[in-house]
Amino acid sequence: MSEAVWTAGTFLEKVIDPALAALGLDEPEGRAGVRLLLLGTALQESGLKHLRQLANRDGSRGPALGYFQMEPATHDDIWATYLAFRKPLAARVLAVAGLAPGSPQPKAELLVQNHLYAAVMARLRYRRAPGALPAAGDVAAMGAYWKAHYNTALGRGRASEFVARLAAALPELGAAPQPADRPGVPGPRA
Repeated sequence: MSEAVWTAGTFLEKVIDPALAALGLDEPEGRAGVRLLLLGTALQESGLKHLRQLANRDGSRGPALGYFQMEPATHDDIWATYLAFRKPLAARVLAVAGLAPGSPQPKAELLVQNHLYAAVMARLRYRRAPGALPAAGDVAAMGAYWKAHYNTALGRGRASEFVARLAAALPELGAAPQPADRPGVPGPRA
């Protein structure tokens, strides 16, 4: 399977926005922060290029799948401990996966094949995280939130990488990050 290379704008338009609309968790006027958090996650995790985790220096490869690089264990845990107790939401997720209500949960491999499904599962991972989502445009807070709740303290990614990747994509979207009170974090562009 060849891996597509997306622009940030096209990925938002064709993957993230339809996934959020189908999921129906976020009011349209409140989606701005969620969509940028998801875009930043995909930019950081896969560069919008890689559907499978890249090989390590020793040639071994981790299990992460899709543009959001979700591990199968995380995927399965969302189904077992969250969606199993939220049947209407599970039905919407199954519909995004192309399955009928009441179908068994999809295999994690679907994260590679169905990008909307991968975006929905990434949104659900954040939905389960404690605390409020960062404000739209607060790229530094998004980077910290991603590190704490998606990549985690054990992950190799750094919040500063997330910030740099998302900030670099914002001009394409006609947006700029809000000022931050953290040194080294990009502020608004003139």
